Amino acid sequence: MAKSFTRLVQNRRFGDSLSLRVKPATIHNLETLHKIERECFTIEAFTKEQITRLLESSRTVSLVALLNGEVAGFIIGSIENLNEAKSGHVYTLDVVTKHRRRGIGLRLLKELEHIFAKRGAKVCYLEVRLDNLAARELYRKQGYTEVAPLTDYYYKGIHGVRLEKLLETSK
Repeated sequence: MAKSFTRLVQNRRFGDSLSLRVKPATIHNLETLHKIERECFTIEAFTKEQITRLLESSRTVSLVALLNGEVAGFIIGSIENLNEAKSGHVYTLDVVTKHRRRGIGLRLLKELEHIFAKRGAKVCYLEVRLDNLAARELYRKQGYTEVAPLTDYYYKGIHGVRLEKLLETSK
């Protein structure tokens, strides 16, 4: 079980401090997470049933970010065997539009990577739409490299790219 982490985050745009807490997501968060997923993604959004399965699976790690007590974003991933090695796979990273550019997505990603590394993953990978330049830039700044094009990955004509990052081993 992942721990809950609370840190004050300096809001660069407004100059105020915000209380950001990351904790495990539960099935009780389902409605909120589904609403955020639909806000963040269009036709490729996970369905409520898919999110339910991910939240209930013992194989997945699901985290929510609470900003002053409000769910501001979430991330879901799992440990998988990729090329016969333990790898972390990020399925979705979502931040509510009004809370973007405050470091919430980055914080969720770092927490998930840390959990993956503690569980023995050497690599973290994810897929992103080719036209999602903001996400691709965030991942690039965090050490991810684009390793494979994904033609028609989301739907016909909607391409993606796979990114990977070597994780620092946790001691």
